[in-house]
Amino acid sequence: MESLIYLIRHGEIDRSPSRGFLGWTDLNLNDNGIRQALALREQMKDIPFTQIFSSPLQRAMQTAMLVGNVSADSVQQVEALKEINLGAWEGLTVDEVRHRFPGDYEQRGRDLEFFRPEGGESFADLGVRCNPALLSLAKTFVGPLLVVAHAGVNRVLLSYLLQKPLHQLLDIPQDYCGINILRYRPEGLRVEAINSHAVTELDRPNHLQQR
Repeated sequence: MESLIYLIRHGEIDRSPSRGFLGWTDLNLNDNGIRQALALREQMKDIPFTQIFSSPLQRAMQTAMLVGNVSADSVQQVEALKEINLGAWEGLTVDEVRHRFPGDYEQRGRDLEFFRPEGGESFADLGVRCNPALLSLAKTFVGPLLVVAHAGVNRVLLSYLLQKPLHQLLDIPQDYCGINILRYRPEGLRVEAINSHAVTELDRPNHLQQR
């Protein structure tokens, strides 16, 4: 049996103009993020999601609730889908990181896969927790599934599925409320769409048996 998984990034949040590092800071959607999620709800209103999963961070939970048109009780939180832990870099700007941790920002650029900020995770660490979690959801639950996570998480998941090196993960676009479509079959997961902003008829579950 096969099914579809709609893996989306949360809606827009308020960020500092200097774009400080953001991981586990628990921010809500801003007004535009709410509008994005409601627009996505309208696009996906005919998809009969059997289960809705989300990172426990509020920006993801709110997106899941709005897109799925459900209460918080109907969204299953998955701790492993939480955004990357940036440790001591959390909330700092690039200039602040360079000042407080000389050489570390440059080192991360040279080793994006394995570099860990003080007290935080590398993208390889993130993959260790989020890749098995997604595969477990796909194997355990019959879709269509809605899964709401974060740019870092989604990029790591997609890199793994595309067999793309993690040091190239920033090449994978992940807009606010961008849609990634995955197809699960017993032999594994396959990527059908990345960062889409429209769900076509061929992306809907009623076409699964026609492929």
